[in-house]
Amino acid sequence: MSAHTAETELRFLGKLILEGELHCETGLHIGAGKGSLEIGGADNPVVKDAFGRPYVPGSSLRGKLRALLEQASGLAVPSELVYLSRRKGQEVRIHQSDRPDDEICLLFGRNPGRMERVQGEPLESSHATPARLTVCDAPLDPDSITPQMRENLDDELTEVKSENAIDRITSQANPRTLERVPAGARFRVRFILDVLCEEDKALLARLIEGLRLLEDDSLGGGGSRGSGRVRFANLRLVWRNRSYYATGSPEVELIAQADLAALQATALQPDFSARLIP
Repeated sequence: MSAHTAETELRFLGKLILEGELHCETGLHIGAGKGSLEIGGADNPVVKDAFGRPYVPGSSLRGKLRALLEQASGLAVPSELVYLSRRKGQEVRIHQSDRPDDEICLLFGRNPGRMERVQGEPLESSHATPARLTVCDAPLDPDSITPQMRENLDDELTEVKSENAIDRITSQANPRTLERVPAGARFRVRFILDVLCEEDKALLARLIEGLRLLEDDSLGGGGSRGSGRVRFANLRLVWRNRSYYATGSPEVELIAQADLAALQATALQPDFSARLIP
């Protein structure tokens, strides 16, 4: 847990901007929903922008990071989870607490009000916590889809993976198709961490922890069947303080062309906090 307390005062100190690339080590499927089905198309299409190019929604990336950090922190247990939705078959449970040092709520935000816990008494929270972390939509780098790759794709930018579900009694096959962004594709990612007090500077380490967990997990659908393995590369971290926005002072580059291991080592240096001058 962090050093935040109920008496911690919030005032804008600056923003940490983390940019880089997300590399698809295997095919990536982030679904567009049934409303995007086309005649003759895949059963499960990927989400695309207005120009027909696949992208990674910031909400998908942010939600996966939150889930992984909740699990790693031991917070994905009934007593720590609340219901966002209790609709039968579509229950949604996330971690929420009213503890001022809860880093999950500090990173992803906290709303006031009454929420039903999965187990135990309802959570009554009287104050809101602004989310420190913003995750932008990640557009596809079109140059990452090479001419050689395009020759073997089912569509201009995507592939179609065929799968079969087998009935255990009758052995009847239930075929389905899954549209995926192919292995080798790259997306441009951008994370923004608002620093609203001195204690917030330590939250970067938790974000990096989530990114490292994601590299050994999966993003999007079909992860247990081989899809969604990703890797972060060419990361650049900069600090933009109040003067950057108020008077046009230059940003401070903290690291560039880094992988997650180098970025984490930078964030854990004893003097890292001192380098973030308001």
